[in-house]
Amino acid sequence: MNLDALFSIAPYDWPSIGTAVFCGAIIGLERQIRGKPVGIRTSSLITLGTYVFLHSALLLNSEITDPSRVIGQIITGIGFLGAGVMLAKDGAVVGVTSAATIWVLAAIGVAISLGHLLVAAKLSVVTVLILYGVDMLESHTKTFSHGVHSKYVKRRKGD
Repeated sequence: MNLDALFSIAPYDWPSIGTAVFCGAIIGLERQIRGKPVGIRTSSLITLGTYVFLHSALLLNSEITDPSRVIGQIITGIGFLGAGVMLAKDGAVVGVTSAATIWVLAAIGVAISLGHLLVAAKLSVVTVLILYGVDMLESHTKTFSHGVHSKYVKRRKGD
């Protein structure tokens, strides 16, 4: 057995798989460092799984298959996964940002499946900038730290 056959993952390709894992890892790293749900492993698996599902559907392209239906099913399935990370805590819903992050991870996996590897990497950086940047604004600007975004408000029982 030659090395090419050993490392071949045809019909998939290593650059796409590497991009999926990289994109998931940089977003997951931000989440994991801050102690949020959906860390490095989960994020990488979401982008990788989305890539494999959609790329597989694209390989089945014929008159009776429609890859756009796979995208719709991915969106629905990811919605259920995102709902699983949201909780009601003291009258407030928490985990919405993690759920939205899961949705973005799947969208990045779709971009990778369509061959837009550099765009996917750029979207991952934009996602991290949003997650980190808004948190910095909330920490350093009074205007961004009102209501449910206030980290210092003590809730009274019965509110």
